[in-house]
Amino acid sequence: MVILKATLNDLDSLTELFDLYRVFYQQKSDTHGAREFLKERLNNKESVIFIALDENVPVGFVQLYPLFSSVCMVRTWLLNDLYVKETVRGKGFGEGLLNKAIAYAEETGAKGLTLETGEKNKIAQRLYEKIGFKRETSYFYHYSI
Repeated sequence: MVILKATLNDLDSLTELFDLYRVFYQQKSDTHGAREFLKERLNNKESVIFIALDENVPVGFVQLYPLFSSVCMVRTWLLNDLYVKETVRGKGFGEGLLNKAIAYAEETGAKGLTLETGEKNKIAQRLYEKIGFKRETSYFYHYSI
């Protein structure tokens, strides 16, 4: 298993993985849209993406978005996307990607990582808790436009 910080050179591989990720969350496949979205994030340095390779074959990714804590006056990261291809799930790629994200947060002096997952996504919840993520009891609100 190799996990690398993605660049624009990884755009084709990331596009395939990102599209599969969106389809997993009941979105319509849109490889063109996925490619443009990722290209914009990488070009504008609006996210950090790590890609997992299994014998040079892309099998997963994690995408982090920068946030800041005003109260603590430090950076924090939003772990917004984590995906591993079905064919290699259970082989440690998700854990490897999470550990890479944690190491990156530490390297950048961040306060920590925040994530949200679906209530029914028990497999992911077990993995997050295994790694050391703690379930928050705070109220989260969202305003849709």
